[in-house]
Amino acid sequence: MIELLLTERCTQCNDCVTKCPANVFDAVPGAPPIIARQDECQTCYMCELYCPADALFVGSDCEHADAPAPARVIATGWLGEIRRDSGWGEWAADPKYKNQMWYMAEVFKRGLAQD
Repeated sequence: MIELLLTERCTQCNDCVTKCPANVFDAVPGAPPIIARQDECQTCYMCELYCPADALFVGSDCEHADAPAPARVIATGWLGEIRRDSGWGEWAADPKYKNQMWYMAEVFKRGLAQD
């Protein structure tokens, strides 16, 4: 489920708003978008894939919100992990990360509640 939108990282490109198949985000003129319908998130990770600023964090639990602390998510290195490990954007040319989406079992286990 979508958990965080880090406004200090957000470039206001609104890719998360336009790419989300569940219409979870609302655009805000002159400001970062907001997570308006968290409970409708399908945990598809599309917003993370399309966010060029790595300003979004989607938790692995599609039924319950974790409400993780932003500092903790930043410290884990999870921001940008989906894009990197699937070879999107700036990672596309790096053979180390090309087409690694199939090896992302750890990403889908990255719950905070059990810590």
